[in-house]
Amino acid sequence: MASVNKSTGSDAAHASSDADAGLTADDVARYHEQGFLALPSVISADEVLRMRAIYDRLFGARTGRANGDQFDLAGPDDDDAVARLPQIMRPSQYAPEILHSETIARVEALVRALLGPSATVGGDHAINKPPHHGAETPWHQDEAYWDPGYTYSSLSIWIPLQEATLENGCMQFIPGSHRGEVLPHRPIGNDPRVHGLEVVPGVVDVSTAVACPLPPGGATIHDSRTVHYTSANKSDDYRRAYIIGGSTPKQPAAEAAVFPWREGQQTTARAQRAQQSKE
Repeated sequence: MASVNKSTGSDAAHASSDADAGLTADDVARYHEQGFLALPSVISADEVLRMRAIYDRLFGARTGRANGDQFDLAGPDDDDAVARLPQIMRPSQYAPEILHSETIARVEALVRALLGPSATVGGDHAINKPPHHGAETPWHQDEAYWDPGYTYSSLSIWIPLQEATLENGCMQFIPGSHRGEVLPHRPIGNDPRVHGLEVVPGVVDVSTAVACPLPPGGATIHDSRTVHYTSANKSDDYRRAYIIGGSTPKQPAAEAAVFPWREGQQTTARAQRAQQSKE
C-alpha cells in the first residue's frame, strides 16, 4: 500500500512512545504468540464521529473511482453493478486531514510498540460493507497480495467506526497462522476479474477461528500472514472499517516464492480507469 507517512510539527503525531500505545507486556506477548490482538478502545468517541463523517463523505462520492482507487473488492467492479464490497485505497490521499488525526498518532504508537522503534505507518484503506447484501471477506492473508521477492515484518490495524459484531462482519482470526508460510490463494470465487483474494478452499482449518466483536473505536491488530475473515453484513447499517498498515523496512527474500494467483488476475475495469486517469 502507498505510504501515509507525513512531516508535521505536531509532537503528538511524532513523539509517540510505547507507553502511549497503552499496551501491557501481556498484550505484546499475546500478539506475537497468536498473530493478532483485539483492543476495546484505541480512539476516542469524538474521533470516531470525526472519522466516520470523513469516511461517509468519501464513500458517498465514490472518491477515487476515476483513478482506480475505489472499487468492488468482491465483484467484477462493473460501473452498472451494485458493489458487494466497496473499498477505497489510500483514503488519506483524498482526505489529508486524516494524516494529522488522533487516529494516526495512536496507530503510530501501536506500530512501534509491537514492531520496534524502526517501524513506521504504511498505507491505509477503507472497506464499507453495505447493509443486508455486503459480501463476506473470505479467509485470506494480507501478504498474498504482496511481492514475494521480499520478506516482511508488517501488521494491519483494523478500526470499526460503529460496533463490529458477528452480524455485521467483525474480524475473525486463526490463532498462530502467522507462523506458517503464505498459503495458496485464488481470486474470490475463482473469478479472475475479482481483485480480492481467498485461501483456496480446504487448505486451512478454520475450526479454531476466534471472532473479535468490538465497540466503535476499538481495534484489531494482525500480522500480515495471519489468516483472517469477516462475514457478510446482515445488519441494517453499513459496516465501516478503516485499516492502516505498519511495518519495518522490507528485505529481499533469500529465495523468492511464486504467487501464481497474482499473475492470473484480470481486474480489467479497475485497471482501465487507473490507466485512463494517467492519460
